[in-house]
Amino acid sequence: MEKLFSLLILLSLAFSVPAQDNRSVILQDLEQNQATNQNVTSSATLKSASRLFADKNDLTSVILVIPSGSEVEVLGADSTYLHVVFDENEGYILRRHAVMNEVSVASRATSQTQQNVQEAEPQQSQQQRQGVSRFTYLENKYGSNMAAKMIAGKVWKGMSAEMVRDSWGKPLKINRVITSNTIKEEWIYKSSWLYLENDVLYSWGPIKK
Repeated sequence: MEKLFSLLILLSLAFSVPAQDNRSVILQDLEQNQATNQNVTSSATLKSASRLFADKNDLTSVILVIPSGSEVEVLGADSTYLHVVFDENEGYILRRHAVMNEVSVASRATSQTQQNVQEAEPQQSQQQRQGVSRFTYLENKYGSNMAAKMIAGKVWKGMSAEMVRDSWGKPLKINRVITSNTIKEEWIYKSSWLYLENDVLYSWGPIKK
């Protein structure tokens, strides 16, 4: 009788161990799935203006100059450069020109919701900037006098690249020439061209057809 009882105990232990192992495997799978479903995003704020390079190994591949105080999305980093996205442009900036912001972790569902909101915002913002609301936007940003000039479509020497974009919108084409300390750009619009040097407007004229 005692042998039979001992045999039953051994059998019950043999079945309980695999069950425990199965629970451990399930927990590990859940943890892995949870980690997979999380999306880690990071960003950085520029403490000084920095050139955005298309290729970090080619210092002549400048896409644009990112102004100081701008926030960029960080895709990766090494000891010298940050791999970032700014204004839909992807490239590399010097790491010393930026300060990393706090990393935020969100689930995929939350990330997808945020993406949908971000996609809807530019359309809403564009509608708000039309007509009177557009003047209000420019007035709050640049003051009444400059806002009135920009609404009237006027340009003047010394305008920043951001002011030109706020006034005329994105150009159809940008021709860029880069020297050691200077970035010269020709912005082509439907009927006009603008010349900028280091993101400052200094000349313009009509396109000859």
